[in-house]
Amino acid sequence: MSTPKWDIPEEILARSVFGPLGGIVEIGAVAATGTWELADVSVGGFVAARRGGVARLLGVVREVGGFGELVMGIFDELGYAREHPVEAPSLLLWSSGYEDVSSQFEQPAAVRRMCHVGAELQLTRFLDAMVEAAIVRGHEAARGAPLIAEALHIAVGLVGTALDGAHGVGTVLRMWRVAHLAGLLLPDSPARPEARTLYREYGHALDAVLGENRAP
Repeated sequence: MSTPKWDIPEEILARSVFGPLGGIVEIGAVAATGTWELADVSVGGFVAARRGGVARLLGVVREVGGFGELVMGIFDELGYAREHPVEAPSLLLWSSGYEDVSSQFEQPAAVRRMCHVGAELQLTRFLDAMVEAAIVRGHEAARGAPLIAEALHIAVGLVGTALDGAHGVGTVLRMWRVAHLAGLLLPDSPARPEARTLYREYGHALDAVLGENRAP
């Protein structure tokens, strides 16, 4: 596959991945408490306990996106993986306003709901951003899909119990197909014809890699 001549700056591609990845880290840190109490969250401790997985995940992101050292440094600059408080407004953002803003949205039950919805949304957006980066960077699906699948496995592991359901990566794949892929493949979609072909190839390749995780 020759690299598509799509004028998407490297930094923009990277930020489209780093945004949902930040949500995945914060949501995972909340879920890891087991209490859904924001006062119990330690993002730094959460990341330190999973340092190898986080490093590999960032390595795959770098490989898929062909991102240089300076661009990869943006993720560190954003501070998602460093110790910082996770507050209810952040979870409200990651969950696209799933709860009403009130005195109750910091309570464990509301936090848990926002984390469940936020995990689904951010994992799906992460998968979409990774596929876009792979296509723009000219990776054939046969090469890119296994890397993206590996990254998704790690990301699903990070959110832990925040992802509702027993099928993990297969659930995220299905959500991506419905929420993103379906809108790109129709002949009257705003996507370029060559983009539709490439997205279809990635859909098939990811289904082949992750198909064993689908519900019967």
